[in-house]
Amino acid sequence: MSINRVVRENRQPIIAAVSLVGVVVLLTFLSEYFLTTNNMFNIGKQASINLIIGLGMTVVIISAGIDLSVGSLLALTISVSAVLSVVHGMNIVLATSIAVVLTVLAGVLNGVIIQFGKVPAFIATLGMMGVGRGVVLLISRGNPSMSFPKSFLWIADGTILGIPFPIFLSLIMVALTAGMLKYTRFGRAVYAIGGNEEAARLSGINIPAVRVATYGICGFCCALAGIIFAARVGAAPPSAGVGYELNAIAAVIIGGTALNGGKGNVLGTVVGALLMAVISNGLNIIDVDPYWQSIVIGLIIVFAVMMSNLRSAAT
Repeated sequence: MSINRVVRENRQPIIAAVSLVGVVVLLTFLSEYFLTTNNMFNIGKQASINLIIGLGMTVVIISAGIDLSVGSLLALTISVSAVLSVVHGMNIVLATSIAVVLTVLAGVLNGVIIQFGKVPAFIATLGMMGVGRGVVLLISRGNPSMSFPKSFLWIADGTILGIPFPIFLSLIMVALTAGMLKYTRFGRAVYAIGGNEEAARLSGINIPAVRVATYGICGFCCALAGIIFAARVGAAPPSAGVGYELNAIAAVIIGGTALNGGKGNVLGTVVGALLMAVISNGLNIIDVDPYWQSIVIGLIIVFAVMMSNLRSAAT
């Protein structure tokens, strides 16, 4: 494969990577505190949550789907873990495991509704977003004061081989997701369904099983991200995860995954998540009004989708 072809097929991820380098250089000149070891680790921890959710979103979007419920599913994991461990005195490991299973089942339910109920993914996951948020408020009664035990907080503060655990876990998930998409039959089926569902059906791919599995994987990623979020905050705020669906979609689209499915890769999502985290961190360091962050994220999403559509039209 020629270099020109590689560049042409990965134009958007390359643009995102160059943008990331440019933003890092700019912020390094604007603040002496930006390019420090502690701040780099902070950026990595901040990016890990969005990145892990983005990995699940990448799988869903490649299959020509969308999941707007990821923020609510993250909050569901946190609230179920807190209620079971704090209110009912359950062992934190068991409580968290139950919360993860329930969140995965919620993701699977998304897939079932979309595949067998013939409900558009946008509507089905939008409904699940409302249901999930309602369940969180119902079981927590809106109580933001439930605190996790100190041992649980190691997930956010602990290290493995000198690497903060959230970053370590996100790297493991990146490797697993990339390997799954590139080297397994399931991964090839995800691309095939997103590229041309009818052709995938005629080639013998079990479309219902693959589609339901993609949303289950997204639910699992939301659960892992929720555990990291809970450990970083140390509590279970009912508002956890609000707006995270936009952040995840932005990271995926910035990384070059096509909204209409069939094209994308994990490395692009990594670059997109890092770019989002660097921009957010940089705006905080140089004392920009935090409300501008939402404006910047919104503009980035619009620009990334526009670039994706122009690229598709050109080809």
